Amino acid sequence: MKFKGVHIISVRDFGKDDILYILDCAARMEEKRRPALMAGRVMASLFFEPSTRTRLSFDSAMRRLGGSVVGFSSPKATSLAKGESLKDTIRMVEGYSDVIVMRHPLDGSARLASEISRVPVINGGDGTNQHPTQTFLDLYTIRKCKGRLEGLKIGFVGDLKYGRTVHSLAEALKHFGAEMYFISLDELRMPGTHLDDLAAHGVRCHETSDIEGVIGLLDILYATRIQQERFPDPVEYERVKGAFVIDGMLLEKAKPDLKVMHPLPRRDEIAEEVDDSDFAVYFEQARNGIPVRQALLALVTGAIE
Repeated sequence: MKFKGVHIISVRDFGKDDILYILDCAARMEEKRRPALMAGRVMASLFFEPSTRTRLSFDSAMRRLGGSVVGFSSPKATSLAKGESLKDTIRMVEGYSDVIVMRHPLDGSARLASEISRVPVINGGDGTNQHPTQTFLDLYTIRKCKGRLEGLKIGFVGDLKYGRTVHSLAEALKHFGAEMYFISLDELRMPGTHLDDLAAHGVRCHETSDIEGVIGLLDILYATRIQQERFPDPVEYERVKGAFVIDGMLLEKAKPDLKVMHPLPRRDEIAEEVDDSDFAVYFEQARNGIPVRQALLALVTGAIE
C-alpha cells in the first residue's frame, strides 16, 4: 500500500504486509530521531471525547518531528457548542492542517470524517468501534517483547463488549495465527460478529470466565478497564465492576515469560504490585505510542514512503 493520503480508520483496511510495514517504519523512528521531518506541516487534534495517552502522544509525536499542532481537547470550547455539525467542522479544519487526528464518541464518526476531508484522517477512537493506532502500538509492543507476532496465545480479559481496543487488536491478530482466549462475564462477552469473523478466518477462539484456568497457557494477557461511560444502565456497571483483578497471586500460575498489557487508564483491574514485575509492559506499551504515531503521521502526509 502507498500510504500518502491514506486515512487510518480501521485495522480492517490493512493487510498483513501493510501492518508489518508500519511496524518496521515505527522501529526506524525509534532508532533515529528526525527533528525536522515534519517541519512546516500542521496536525489538527480534534478530541470530542476525553483522552490522555492518545492525544498527548500524537501531540508529542508531531512536535518531535518538527511539526505543529492545532485543535482542541474539549468540544465545549469550540463552535460545536453553538450547534456546528461534524461535517462543517471537518470542512473548516482541513483548510488549516495537513492531517487530522480525531476521537469521537459515536461509532462510524471517523469514517464519516474521512469521506468529507481532503486531508488524511487518523481515527483516535470512535465510540465502541475501532482504535487502529492503539492496535498498531499494541502489535509493536508484542513484537518487541516477544520477538514475533506469529503463533502466540493471547488472552483478553475485562470489558470485551464495549472495548474498542480489544475489537481492533483481535482483528489484526487474525493475520498472524494467534490463538485467542476471551475472558469475561456473560454481560461483557466479545460481540458475536467479531467472533464469527475470527472463526471465518480460521482463528482458534475460546470463551471463558475462568481466568485462573487459562492463565498458565498464555503468552500475552491483555487487560481492559470496565468502561463505566459506555454503560447505558448504571446498575449494570455496578454489577460487573471489579470482576477480574490481576495480582501477584494470580500471576504465580502464569508462565514466567507472560507479558501483561493494558491500553490504560486502569482502575482496579491490575494491582499496583504488578507494576514492577517482569510481567508488566503496559507503561512501555504507552511509550511505544510515540514511534508508532510518528510513523503513521509521516506516512500519510508523504514525509516518508
